[in-house]
Amino acid sequence: MKLDVIGDVHGCINELIELFQLLGYQKKGEIFIHPHNRLPVFVGDITDRGPDSLGVIELVYNMVMKHRVARYVPGNHCNKLYRYFLGNNIQIQHGLETTVDEYLSFNQRGQKMIKHQFMTLYEESPLYLQLSEVNTIVAHAGIKEAYLGRTDKKVRSFVLYGDVTGAVHADGRPIRGDWAQEYQGENWIVYGHTPVLEPRIVNHTINIDTGCVFGNKLTAFRMPEKETVSVTSKQPFVSEKFTNF
Repeated sequence: MKLDVIGDVHGCINELIELFQLLGYQKKGEIFIHPHNRLPVFVGDITDRGPDSLGVIELVYNMVMKHRVARYVPGNHCNKLYRYFLGNNIQIQHGLETTVDEYLSFNQRGQKMIKHQFMTLYEESPLYLQLSEVNTIVAHAGIKEAYLGRTDKKVRSFVLYGDVTGAVHADGRPIRGDWAQEYQGENWIVYGHTPVLEPRIVNHTINIDTGCVFGNKLTAFRMPEKETVSVTSKQPFVSEKFTNF
């Protein structure tokens, strides 16, 4: 097995297509296939803030659910969109408004299709992936070694929303603990969620959310090669969105 774990796309479909091409994938109908059968894995947060969240949903659904040539784990933005589609009373902000605007611009048939695709993708995908063949774990915001094998409420919150401390920065962003510093496992944990300017490796963990939607780049981490590949974002650069550990 060979993997290409893809960081937070956030509706940036053009960059995603460019990254696939750079990684050697070829367009086959409605999906991308690698000639050497590499497995793309989406690390969550495929929607919100970017220009074409619904296009990304359709592509990821087709690759993961319809053709079974990719895998996906959900992120916090995915969780919020899922709860919106369930009809829960949630605040449409922090990027969700862009996806909802796209959704509401569709006709009734289009809305029904995209809602079905996303809810199926979300409901039938695991909270995190343990891929023993390549000693890799994929979890949206990371996962502590002690949480592996669990999917209870505490673990679910950590995997989707990260190591939140309850404190916040002056601009309202949550102050996070640095769980990766304590990780001592042999498996690589590949995650995103917190935008960084460059892929951040600590112990056997790597954060590949390089803030494509905030104007930096979209990154993939390849296993077993342990190498990163990136394409430059086409979005405006927003420096304050990036975390310096």
